[in-house]
Amino acid sequence: MFSSDDHAQPAELRRLPLPDRSVNVTPLDLRQAKFTTAMRGFDRAEVSAFLLEASEGYEQALRENERLRQEIARLEGSLGQYRDLEGSLRSTLMTAQKTADDVREGARKTAEDVREQAALEAARIVREAEGRADLVVQKAQARQEDMQREIDLLRMKRREAEVNLESLIGALRNTIEFAREQEQREQRVVAHRPREVAVSA
Repeated sequence: MFSSDDHAQPAELRRLPLPDRSVNVTPLDLRQAKFTTAMRGFDRAEVSAFLLEASEGYEQALRENERLRQEIARLEGSLGQYRDLEGSLRSTLMTAQKTADDVREGARKTAEDVREQAALEAARIVREAEGRADLVVQKAQARQEDMQREIDLLRMKRREAEVNLESLIGALRNTIEFAREQEQREQRVVAHRPREVAVSA
């Protein structure tokens, strides 16, 4: 006499929430994710190893994203300081030009020789001041362009990190959805399997 095999249903374990754009999966969620066992299911060790590796990559990407955000903020602050310095230098140049004009005006009131010497001296001062100011402004502009390039590069790296994060989260969601669909298919097969009828010998 044969009796039917009763398959005990596994106890419900903690599962990840259903895929939802408003739910953020954290590295801790990935490390603590549990799945029910099922026939012909995924290898638990492989799934656990994959979730651990994914959580570590996710956590590293989050740290890198935060570091890049702080670096951008720091560089933008420095860029603002260089812009302020450029404004100050331009103001200094205007003051030097005004001073030169005043010197020339005063020189015209003196004798011809003194006026010519004063005009030459004023012109020399203006040229030197303009040369120094232009050099400083050029250096500041070059530094500003370098900082802008660095900011653009960091923003590009941040975008790449965000794309990688989204790709990783999508892959994890697809894996979880596939595992759940597999489990549901197996449960339907078990539910529709005809019970063995007892046969007397």
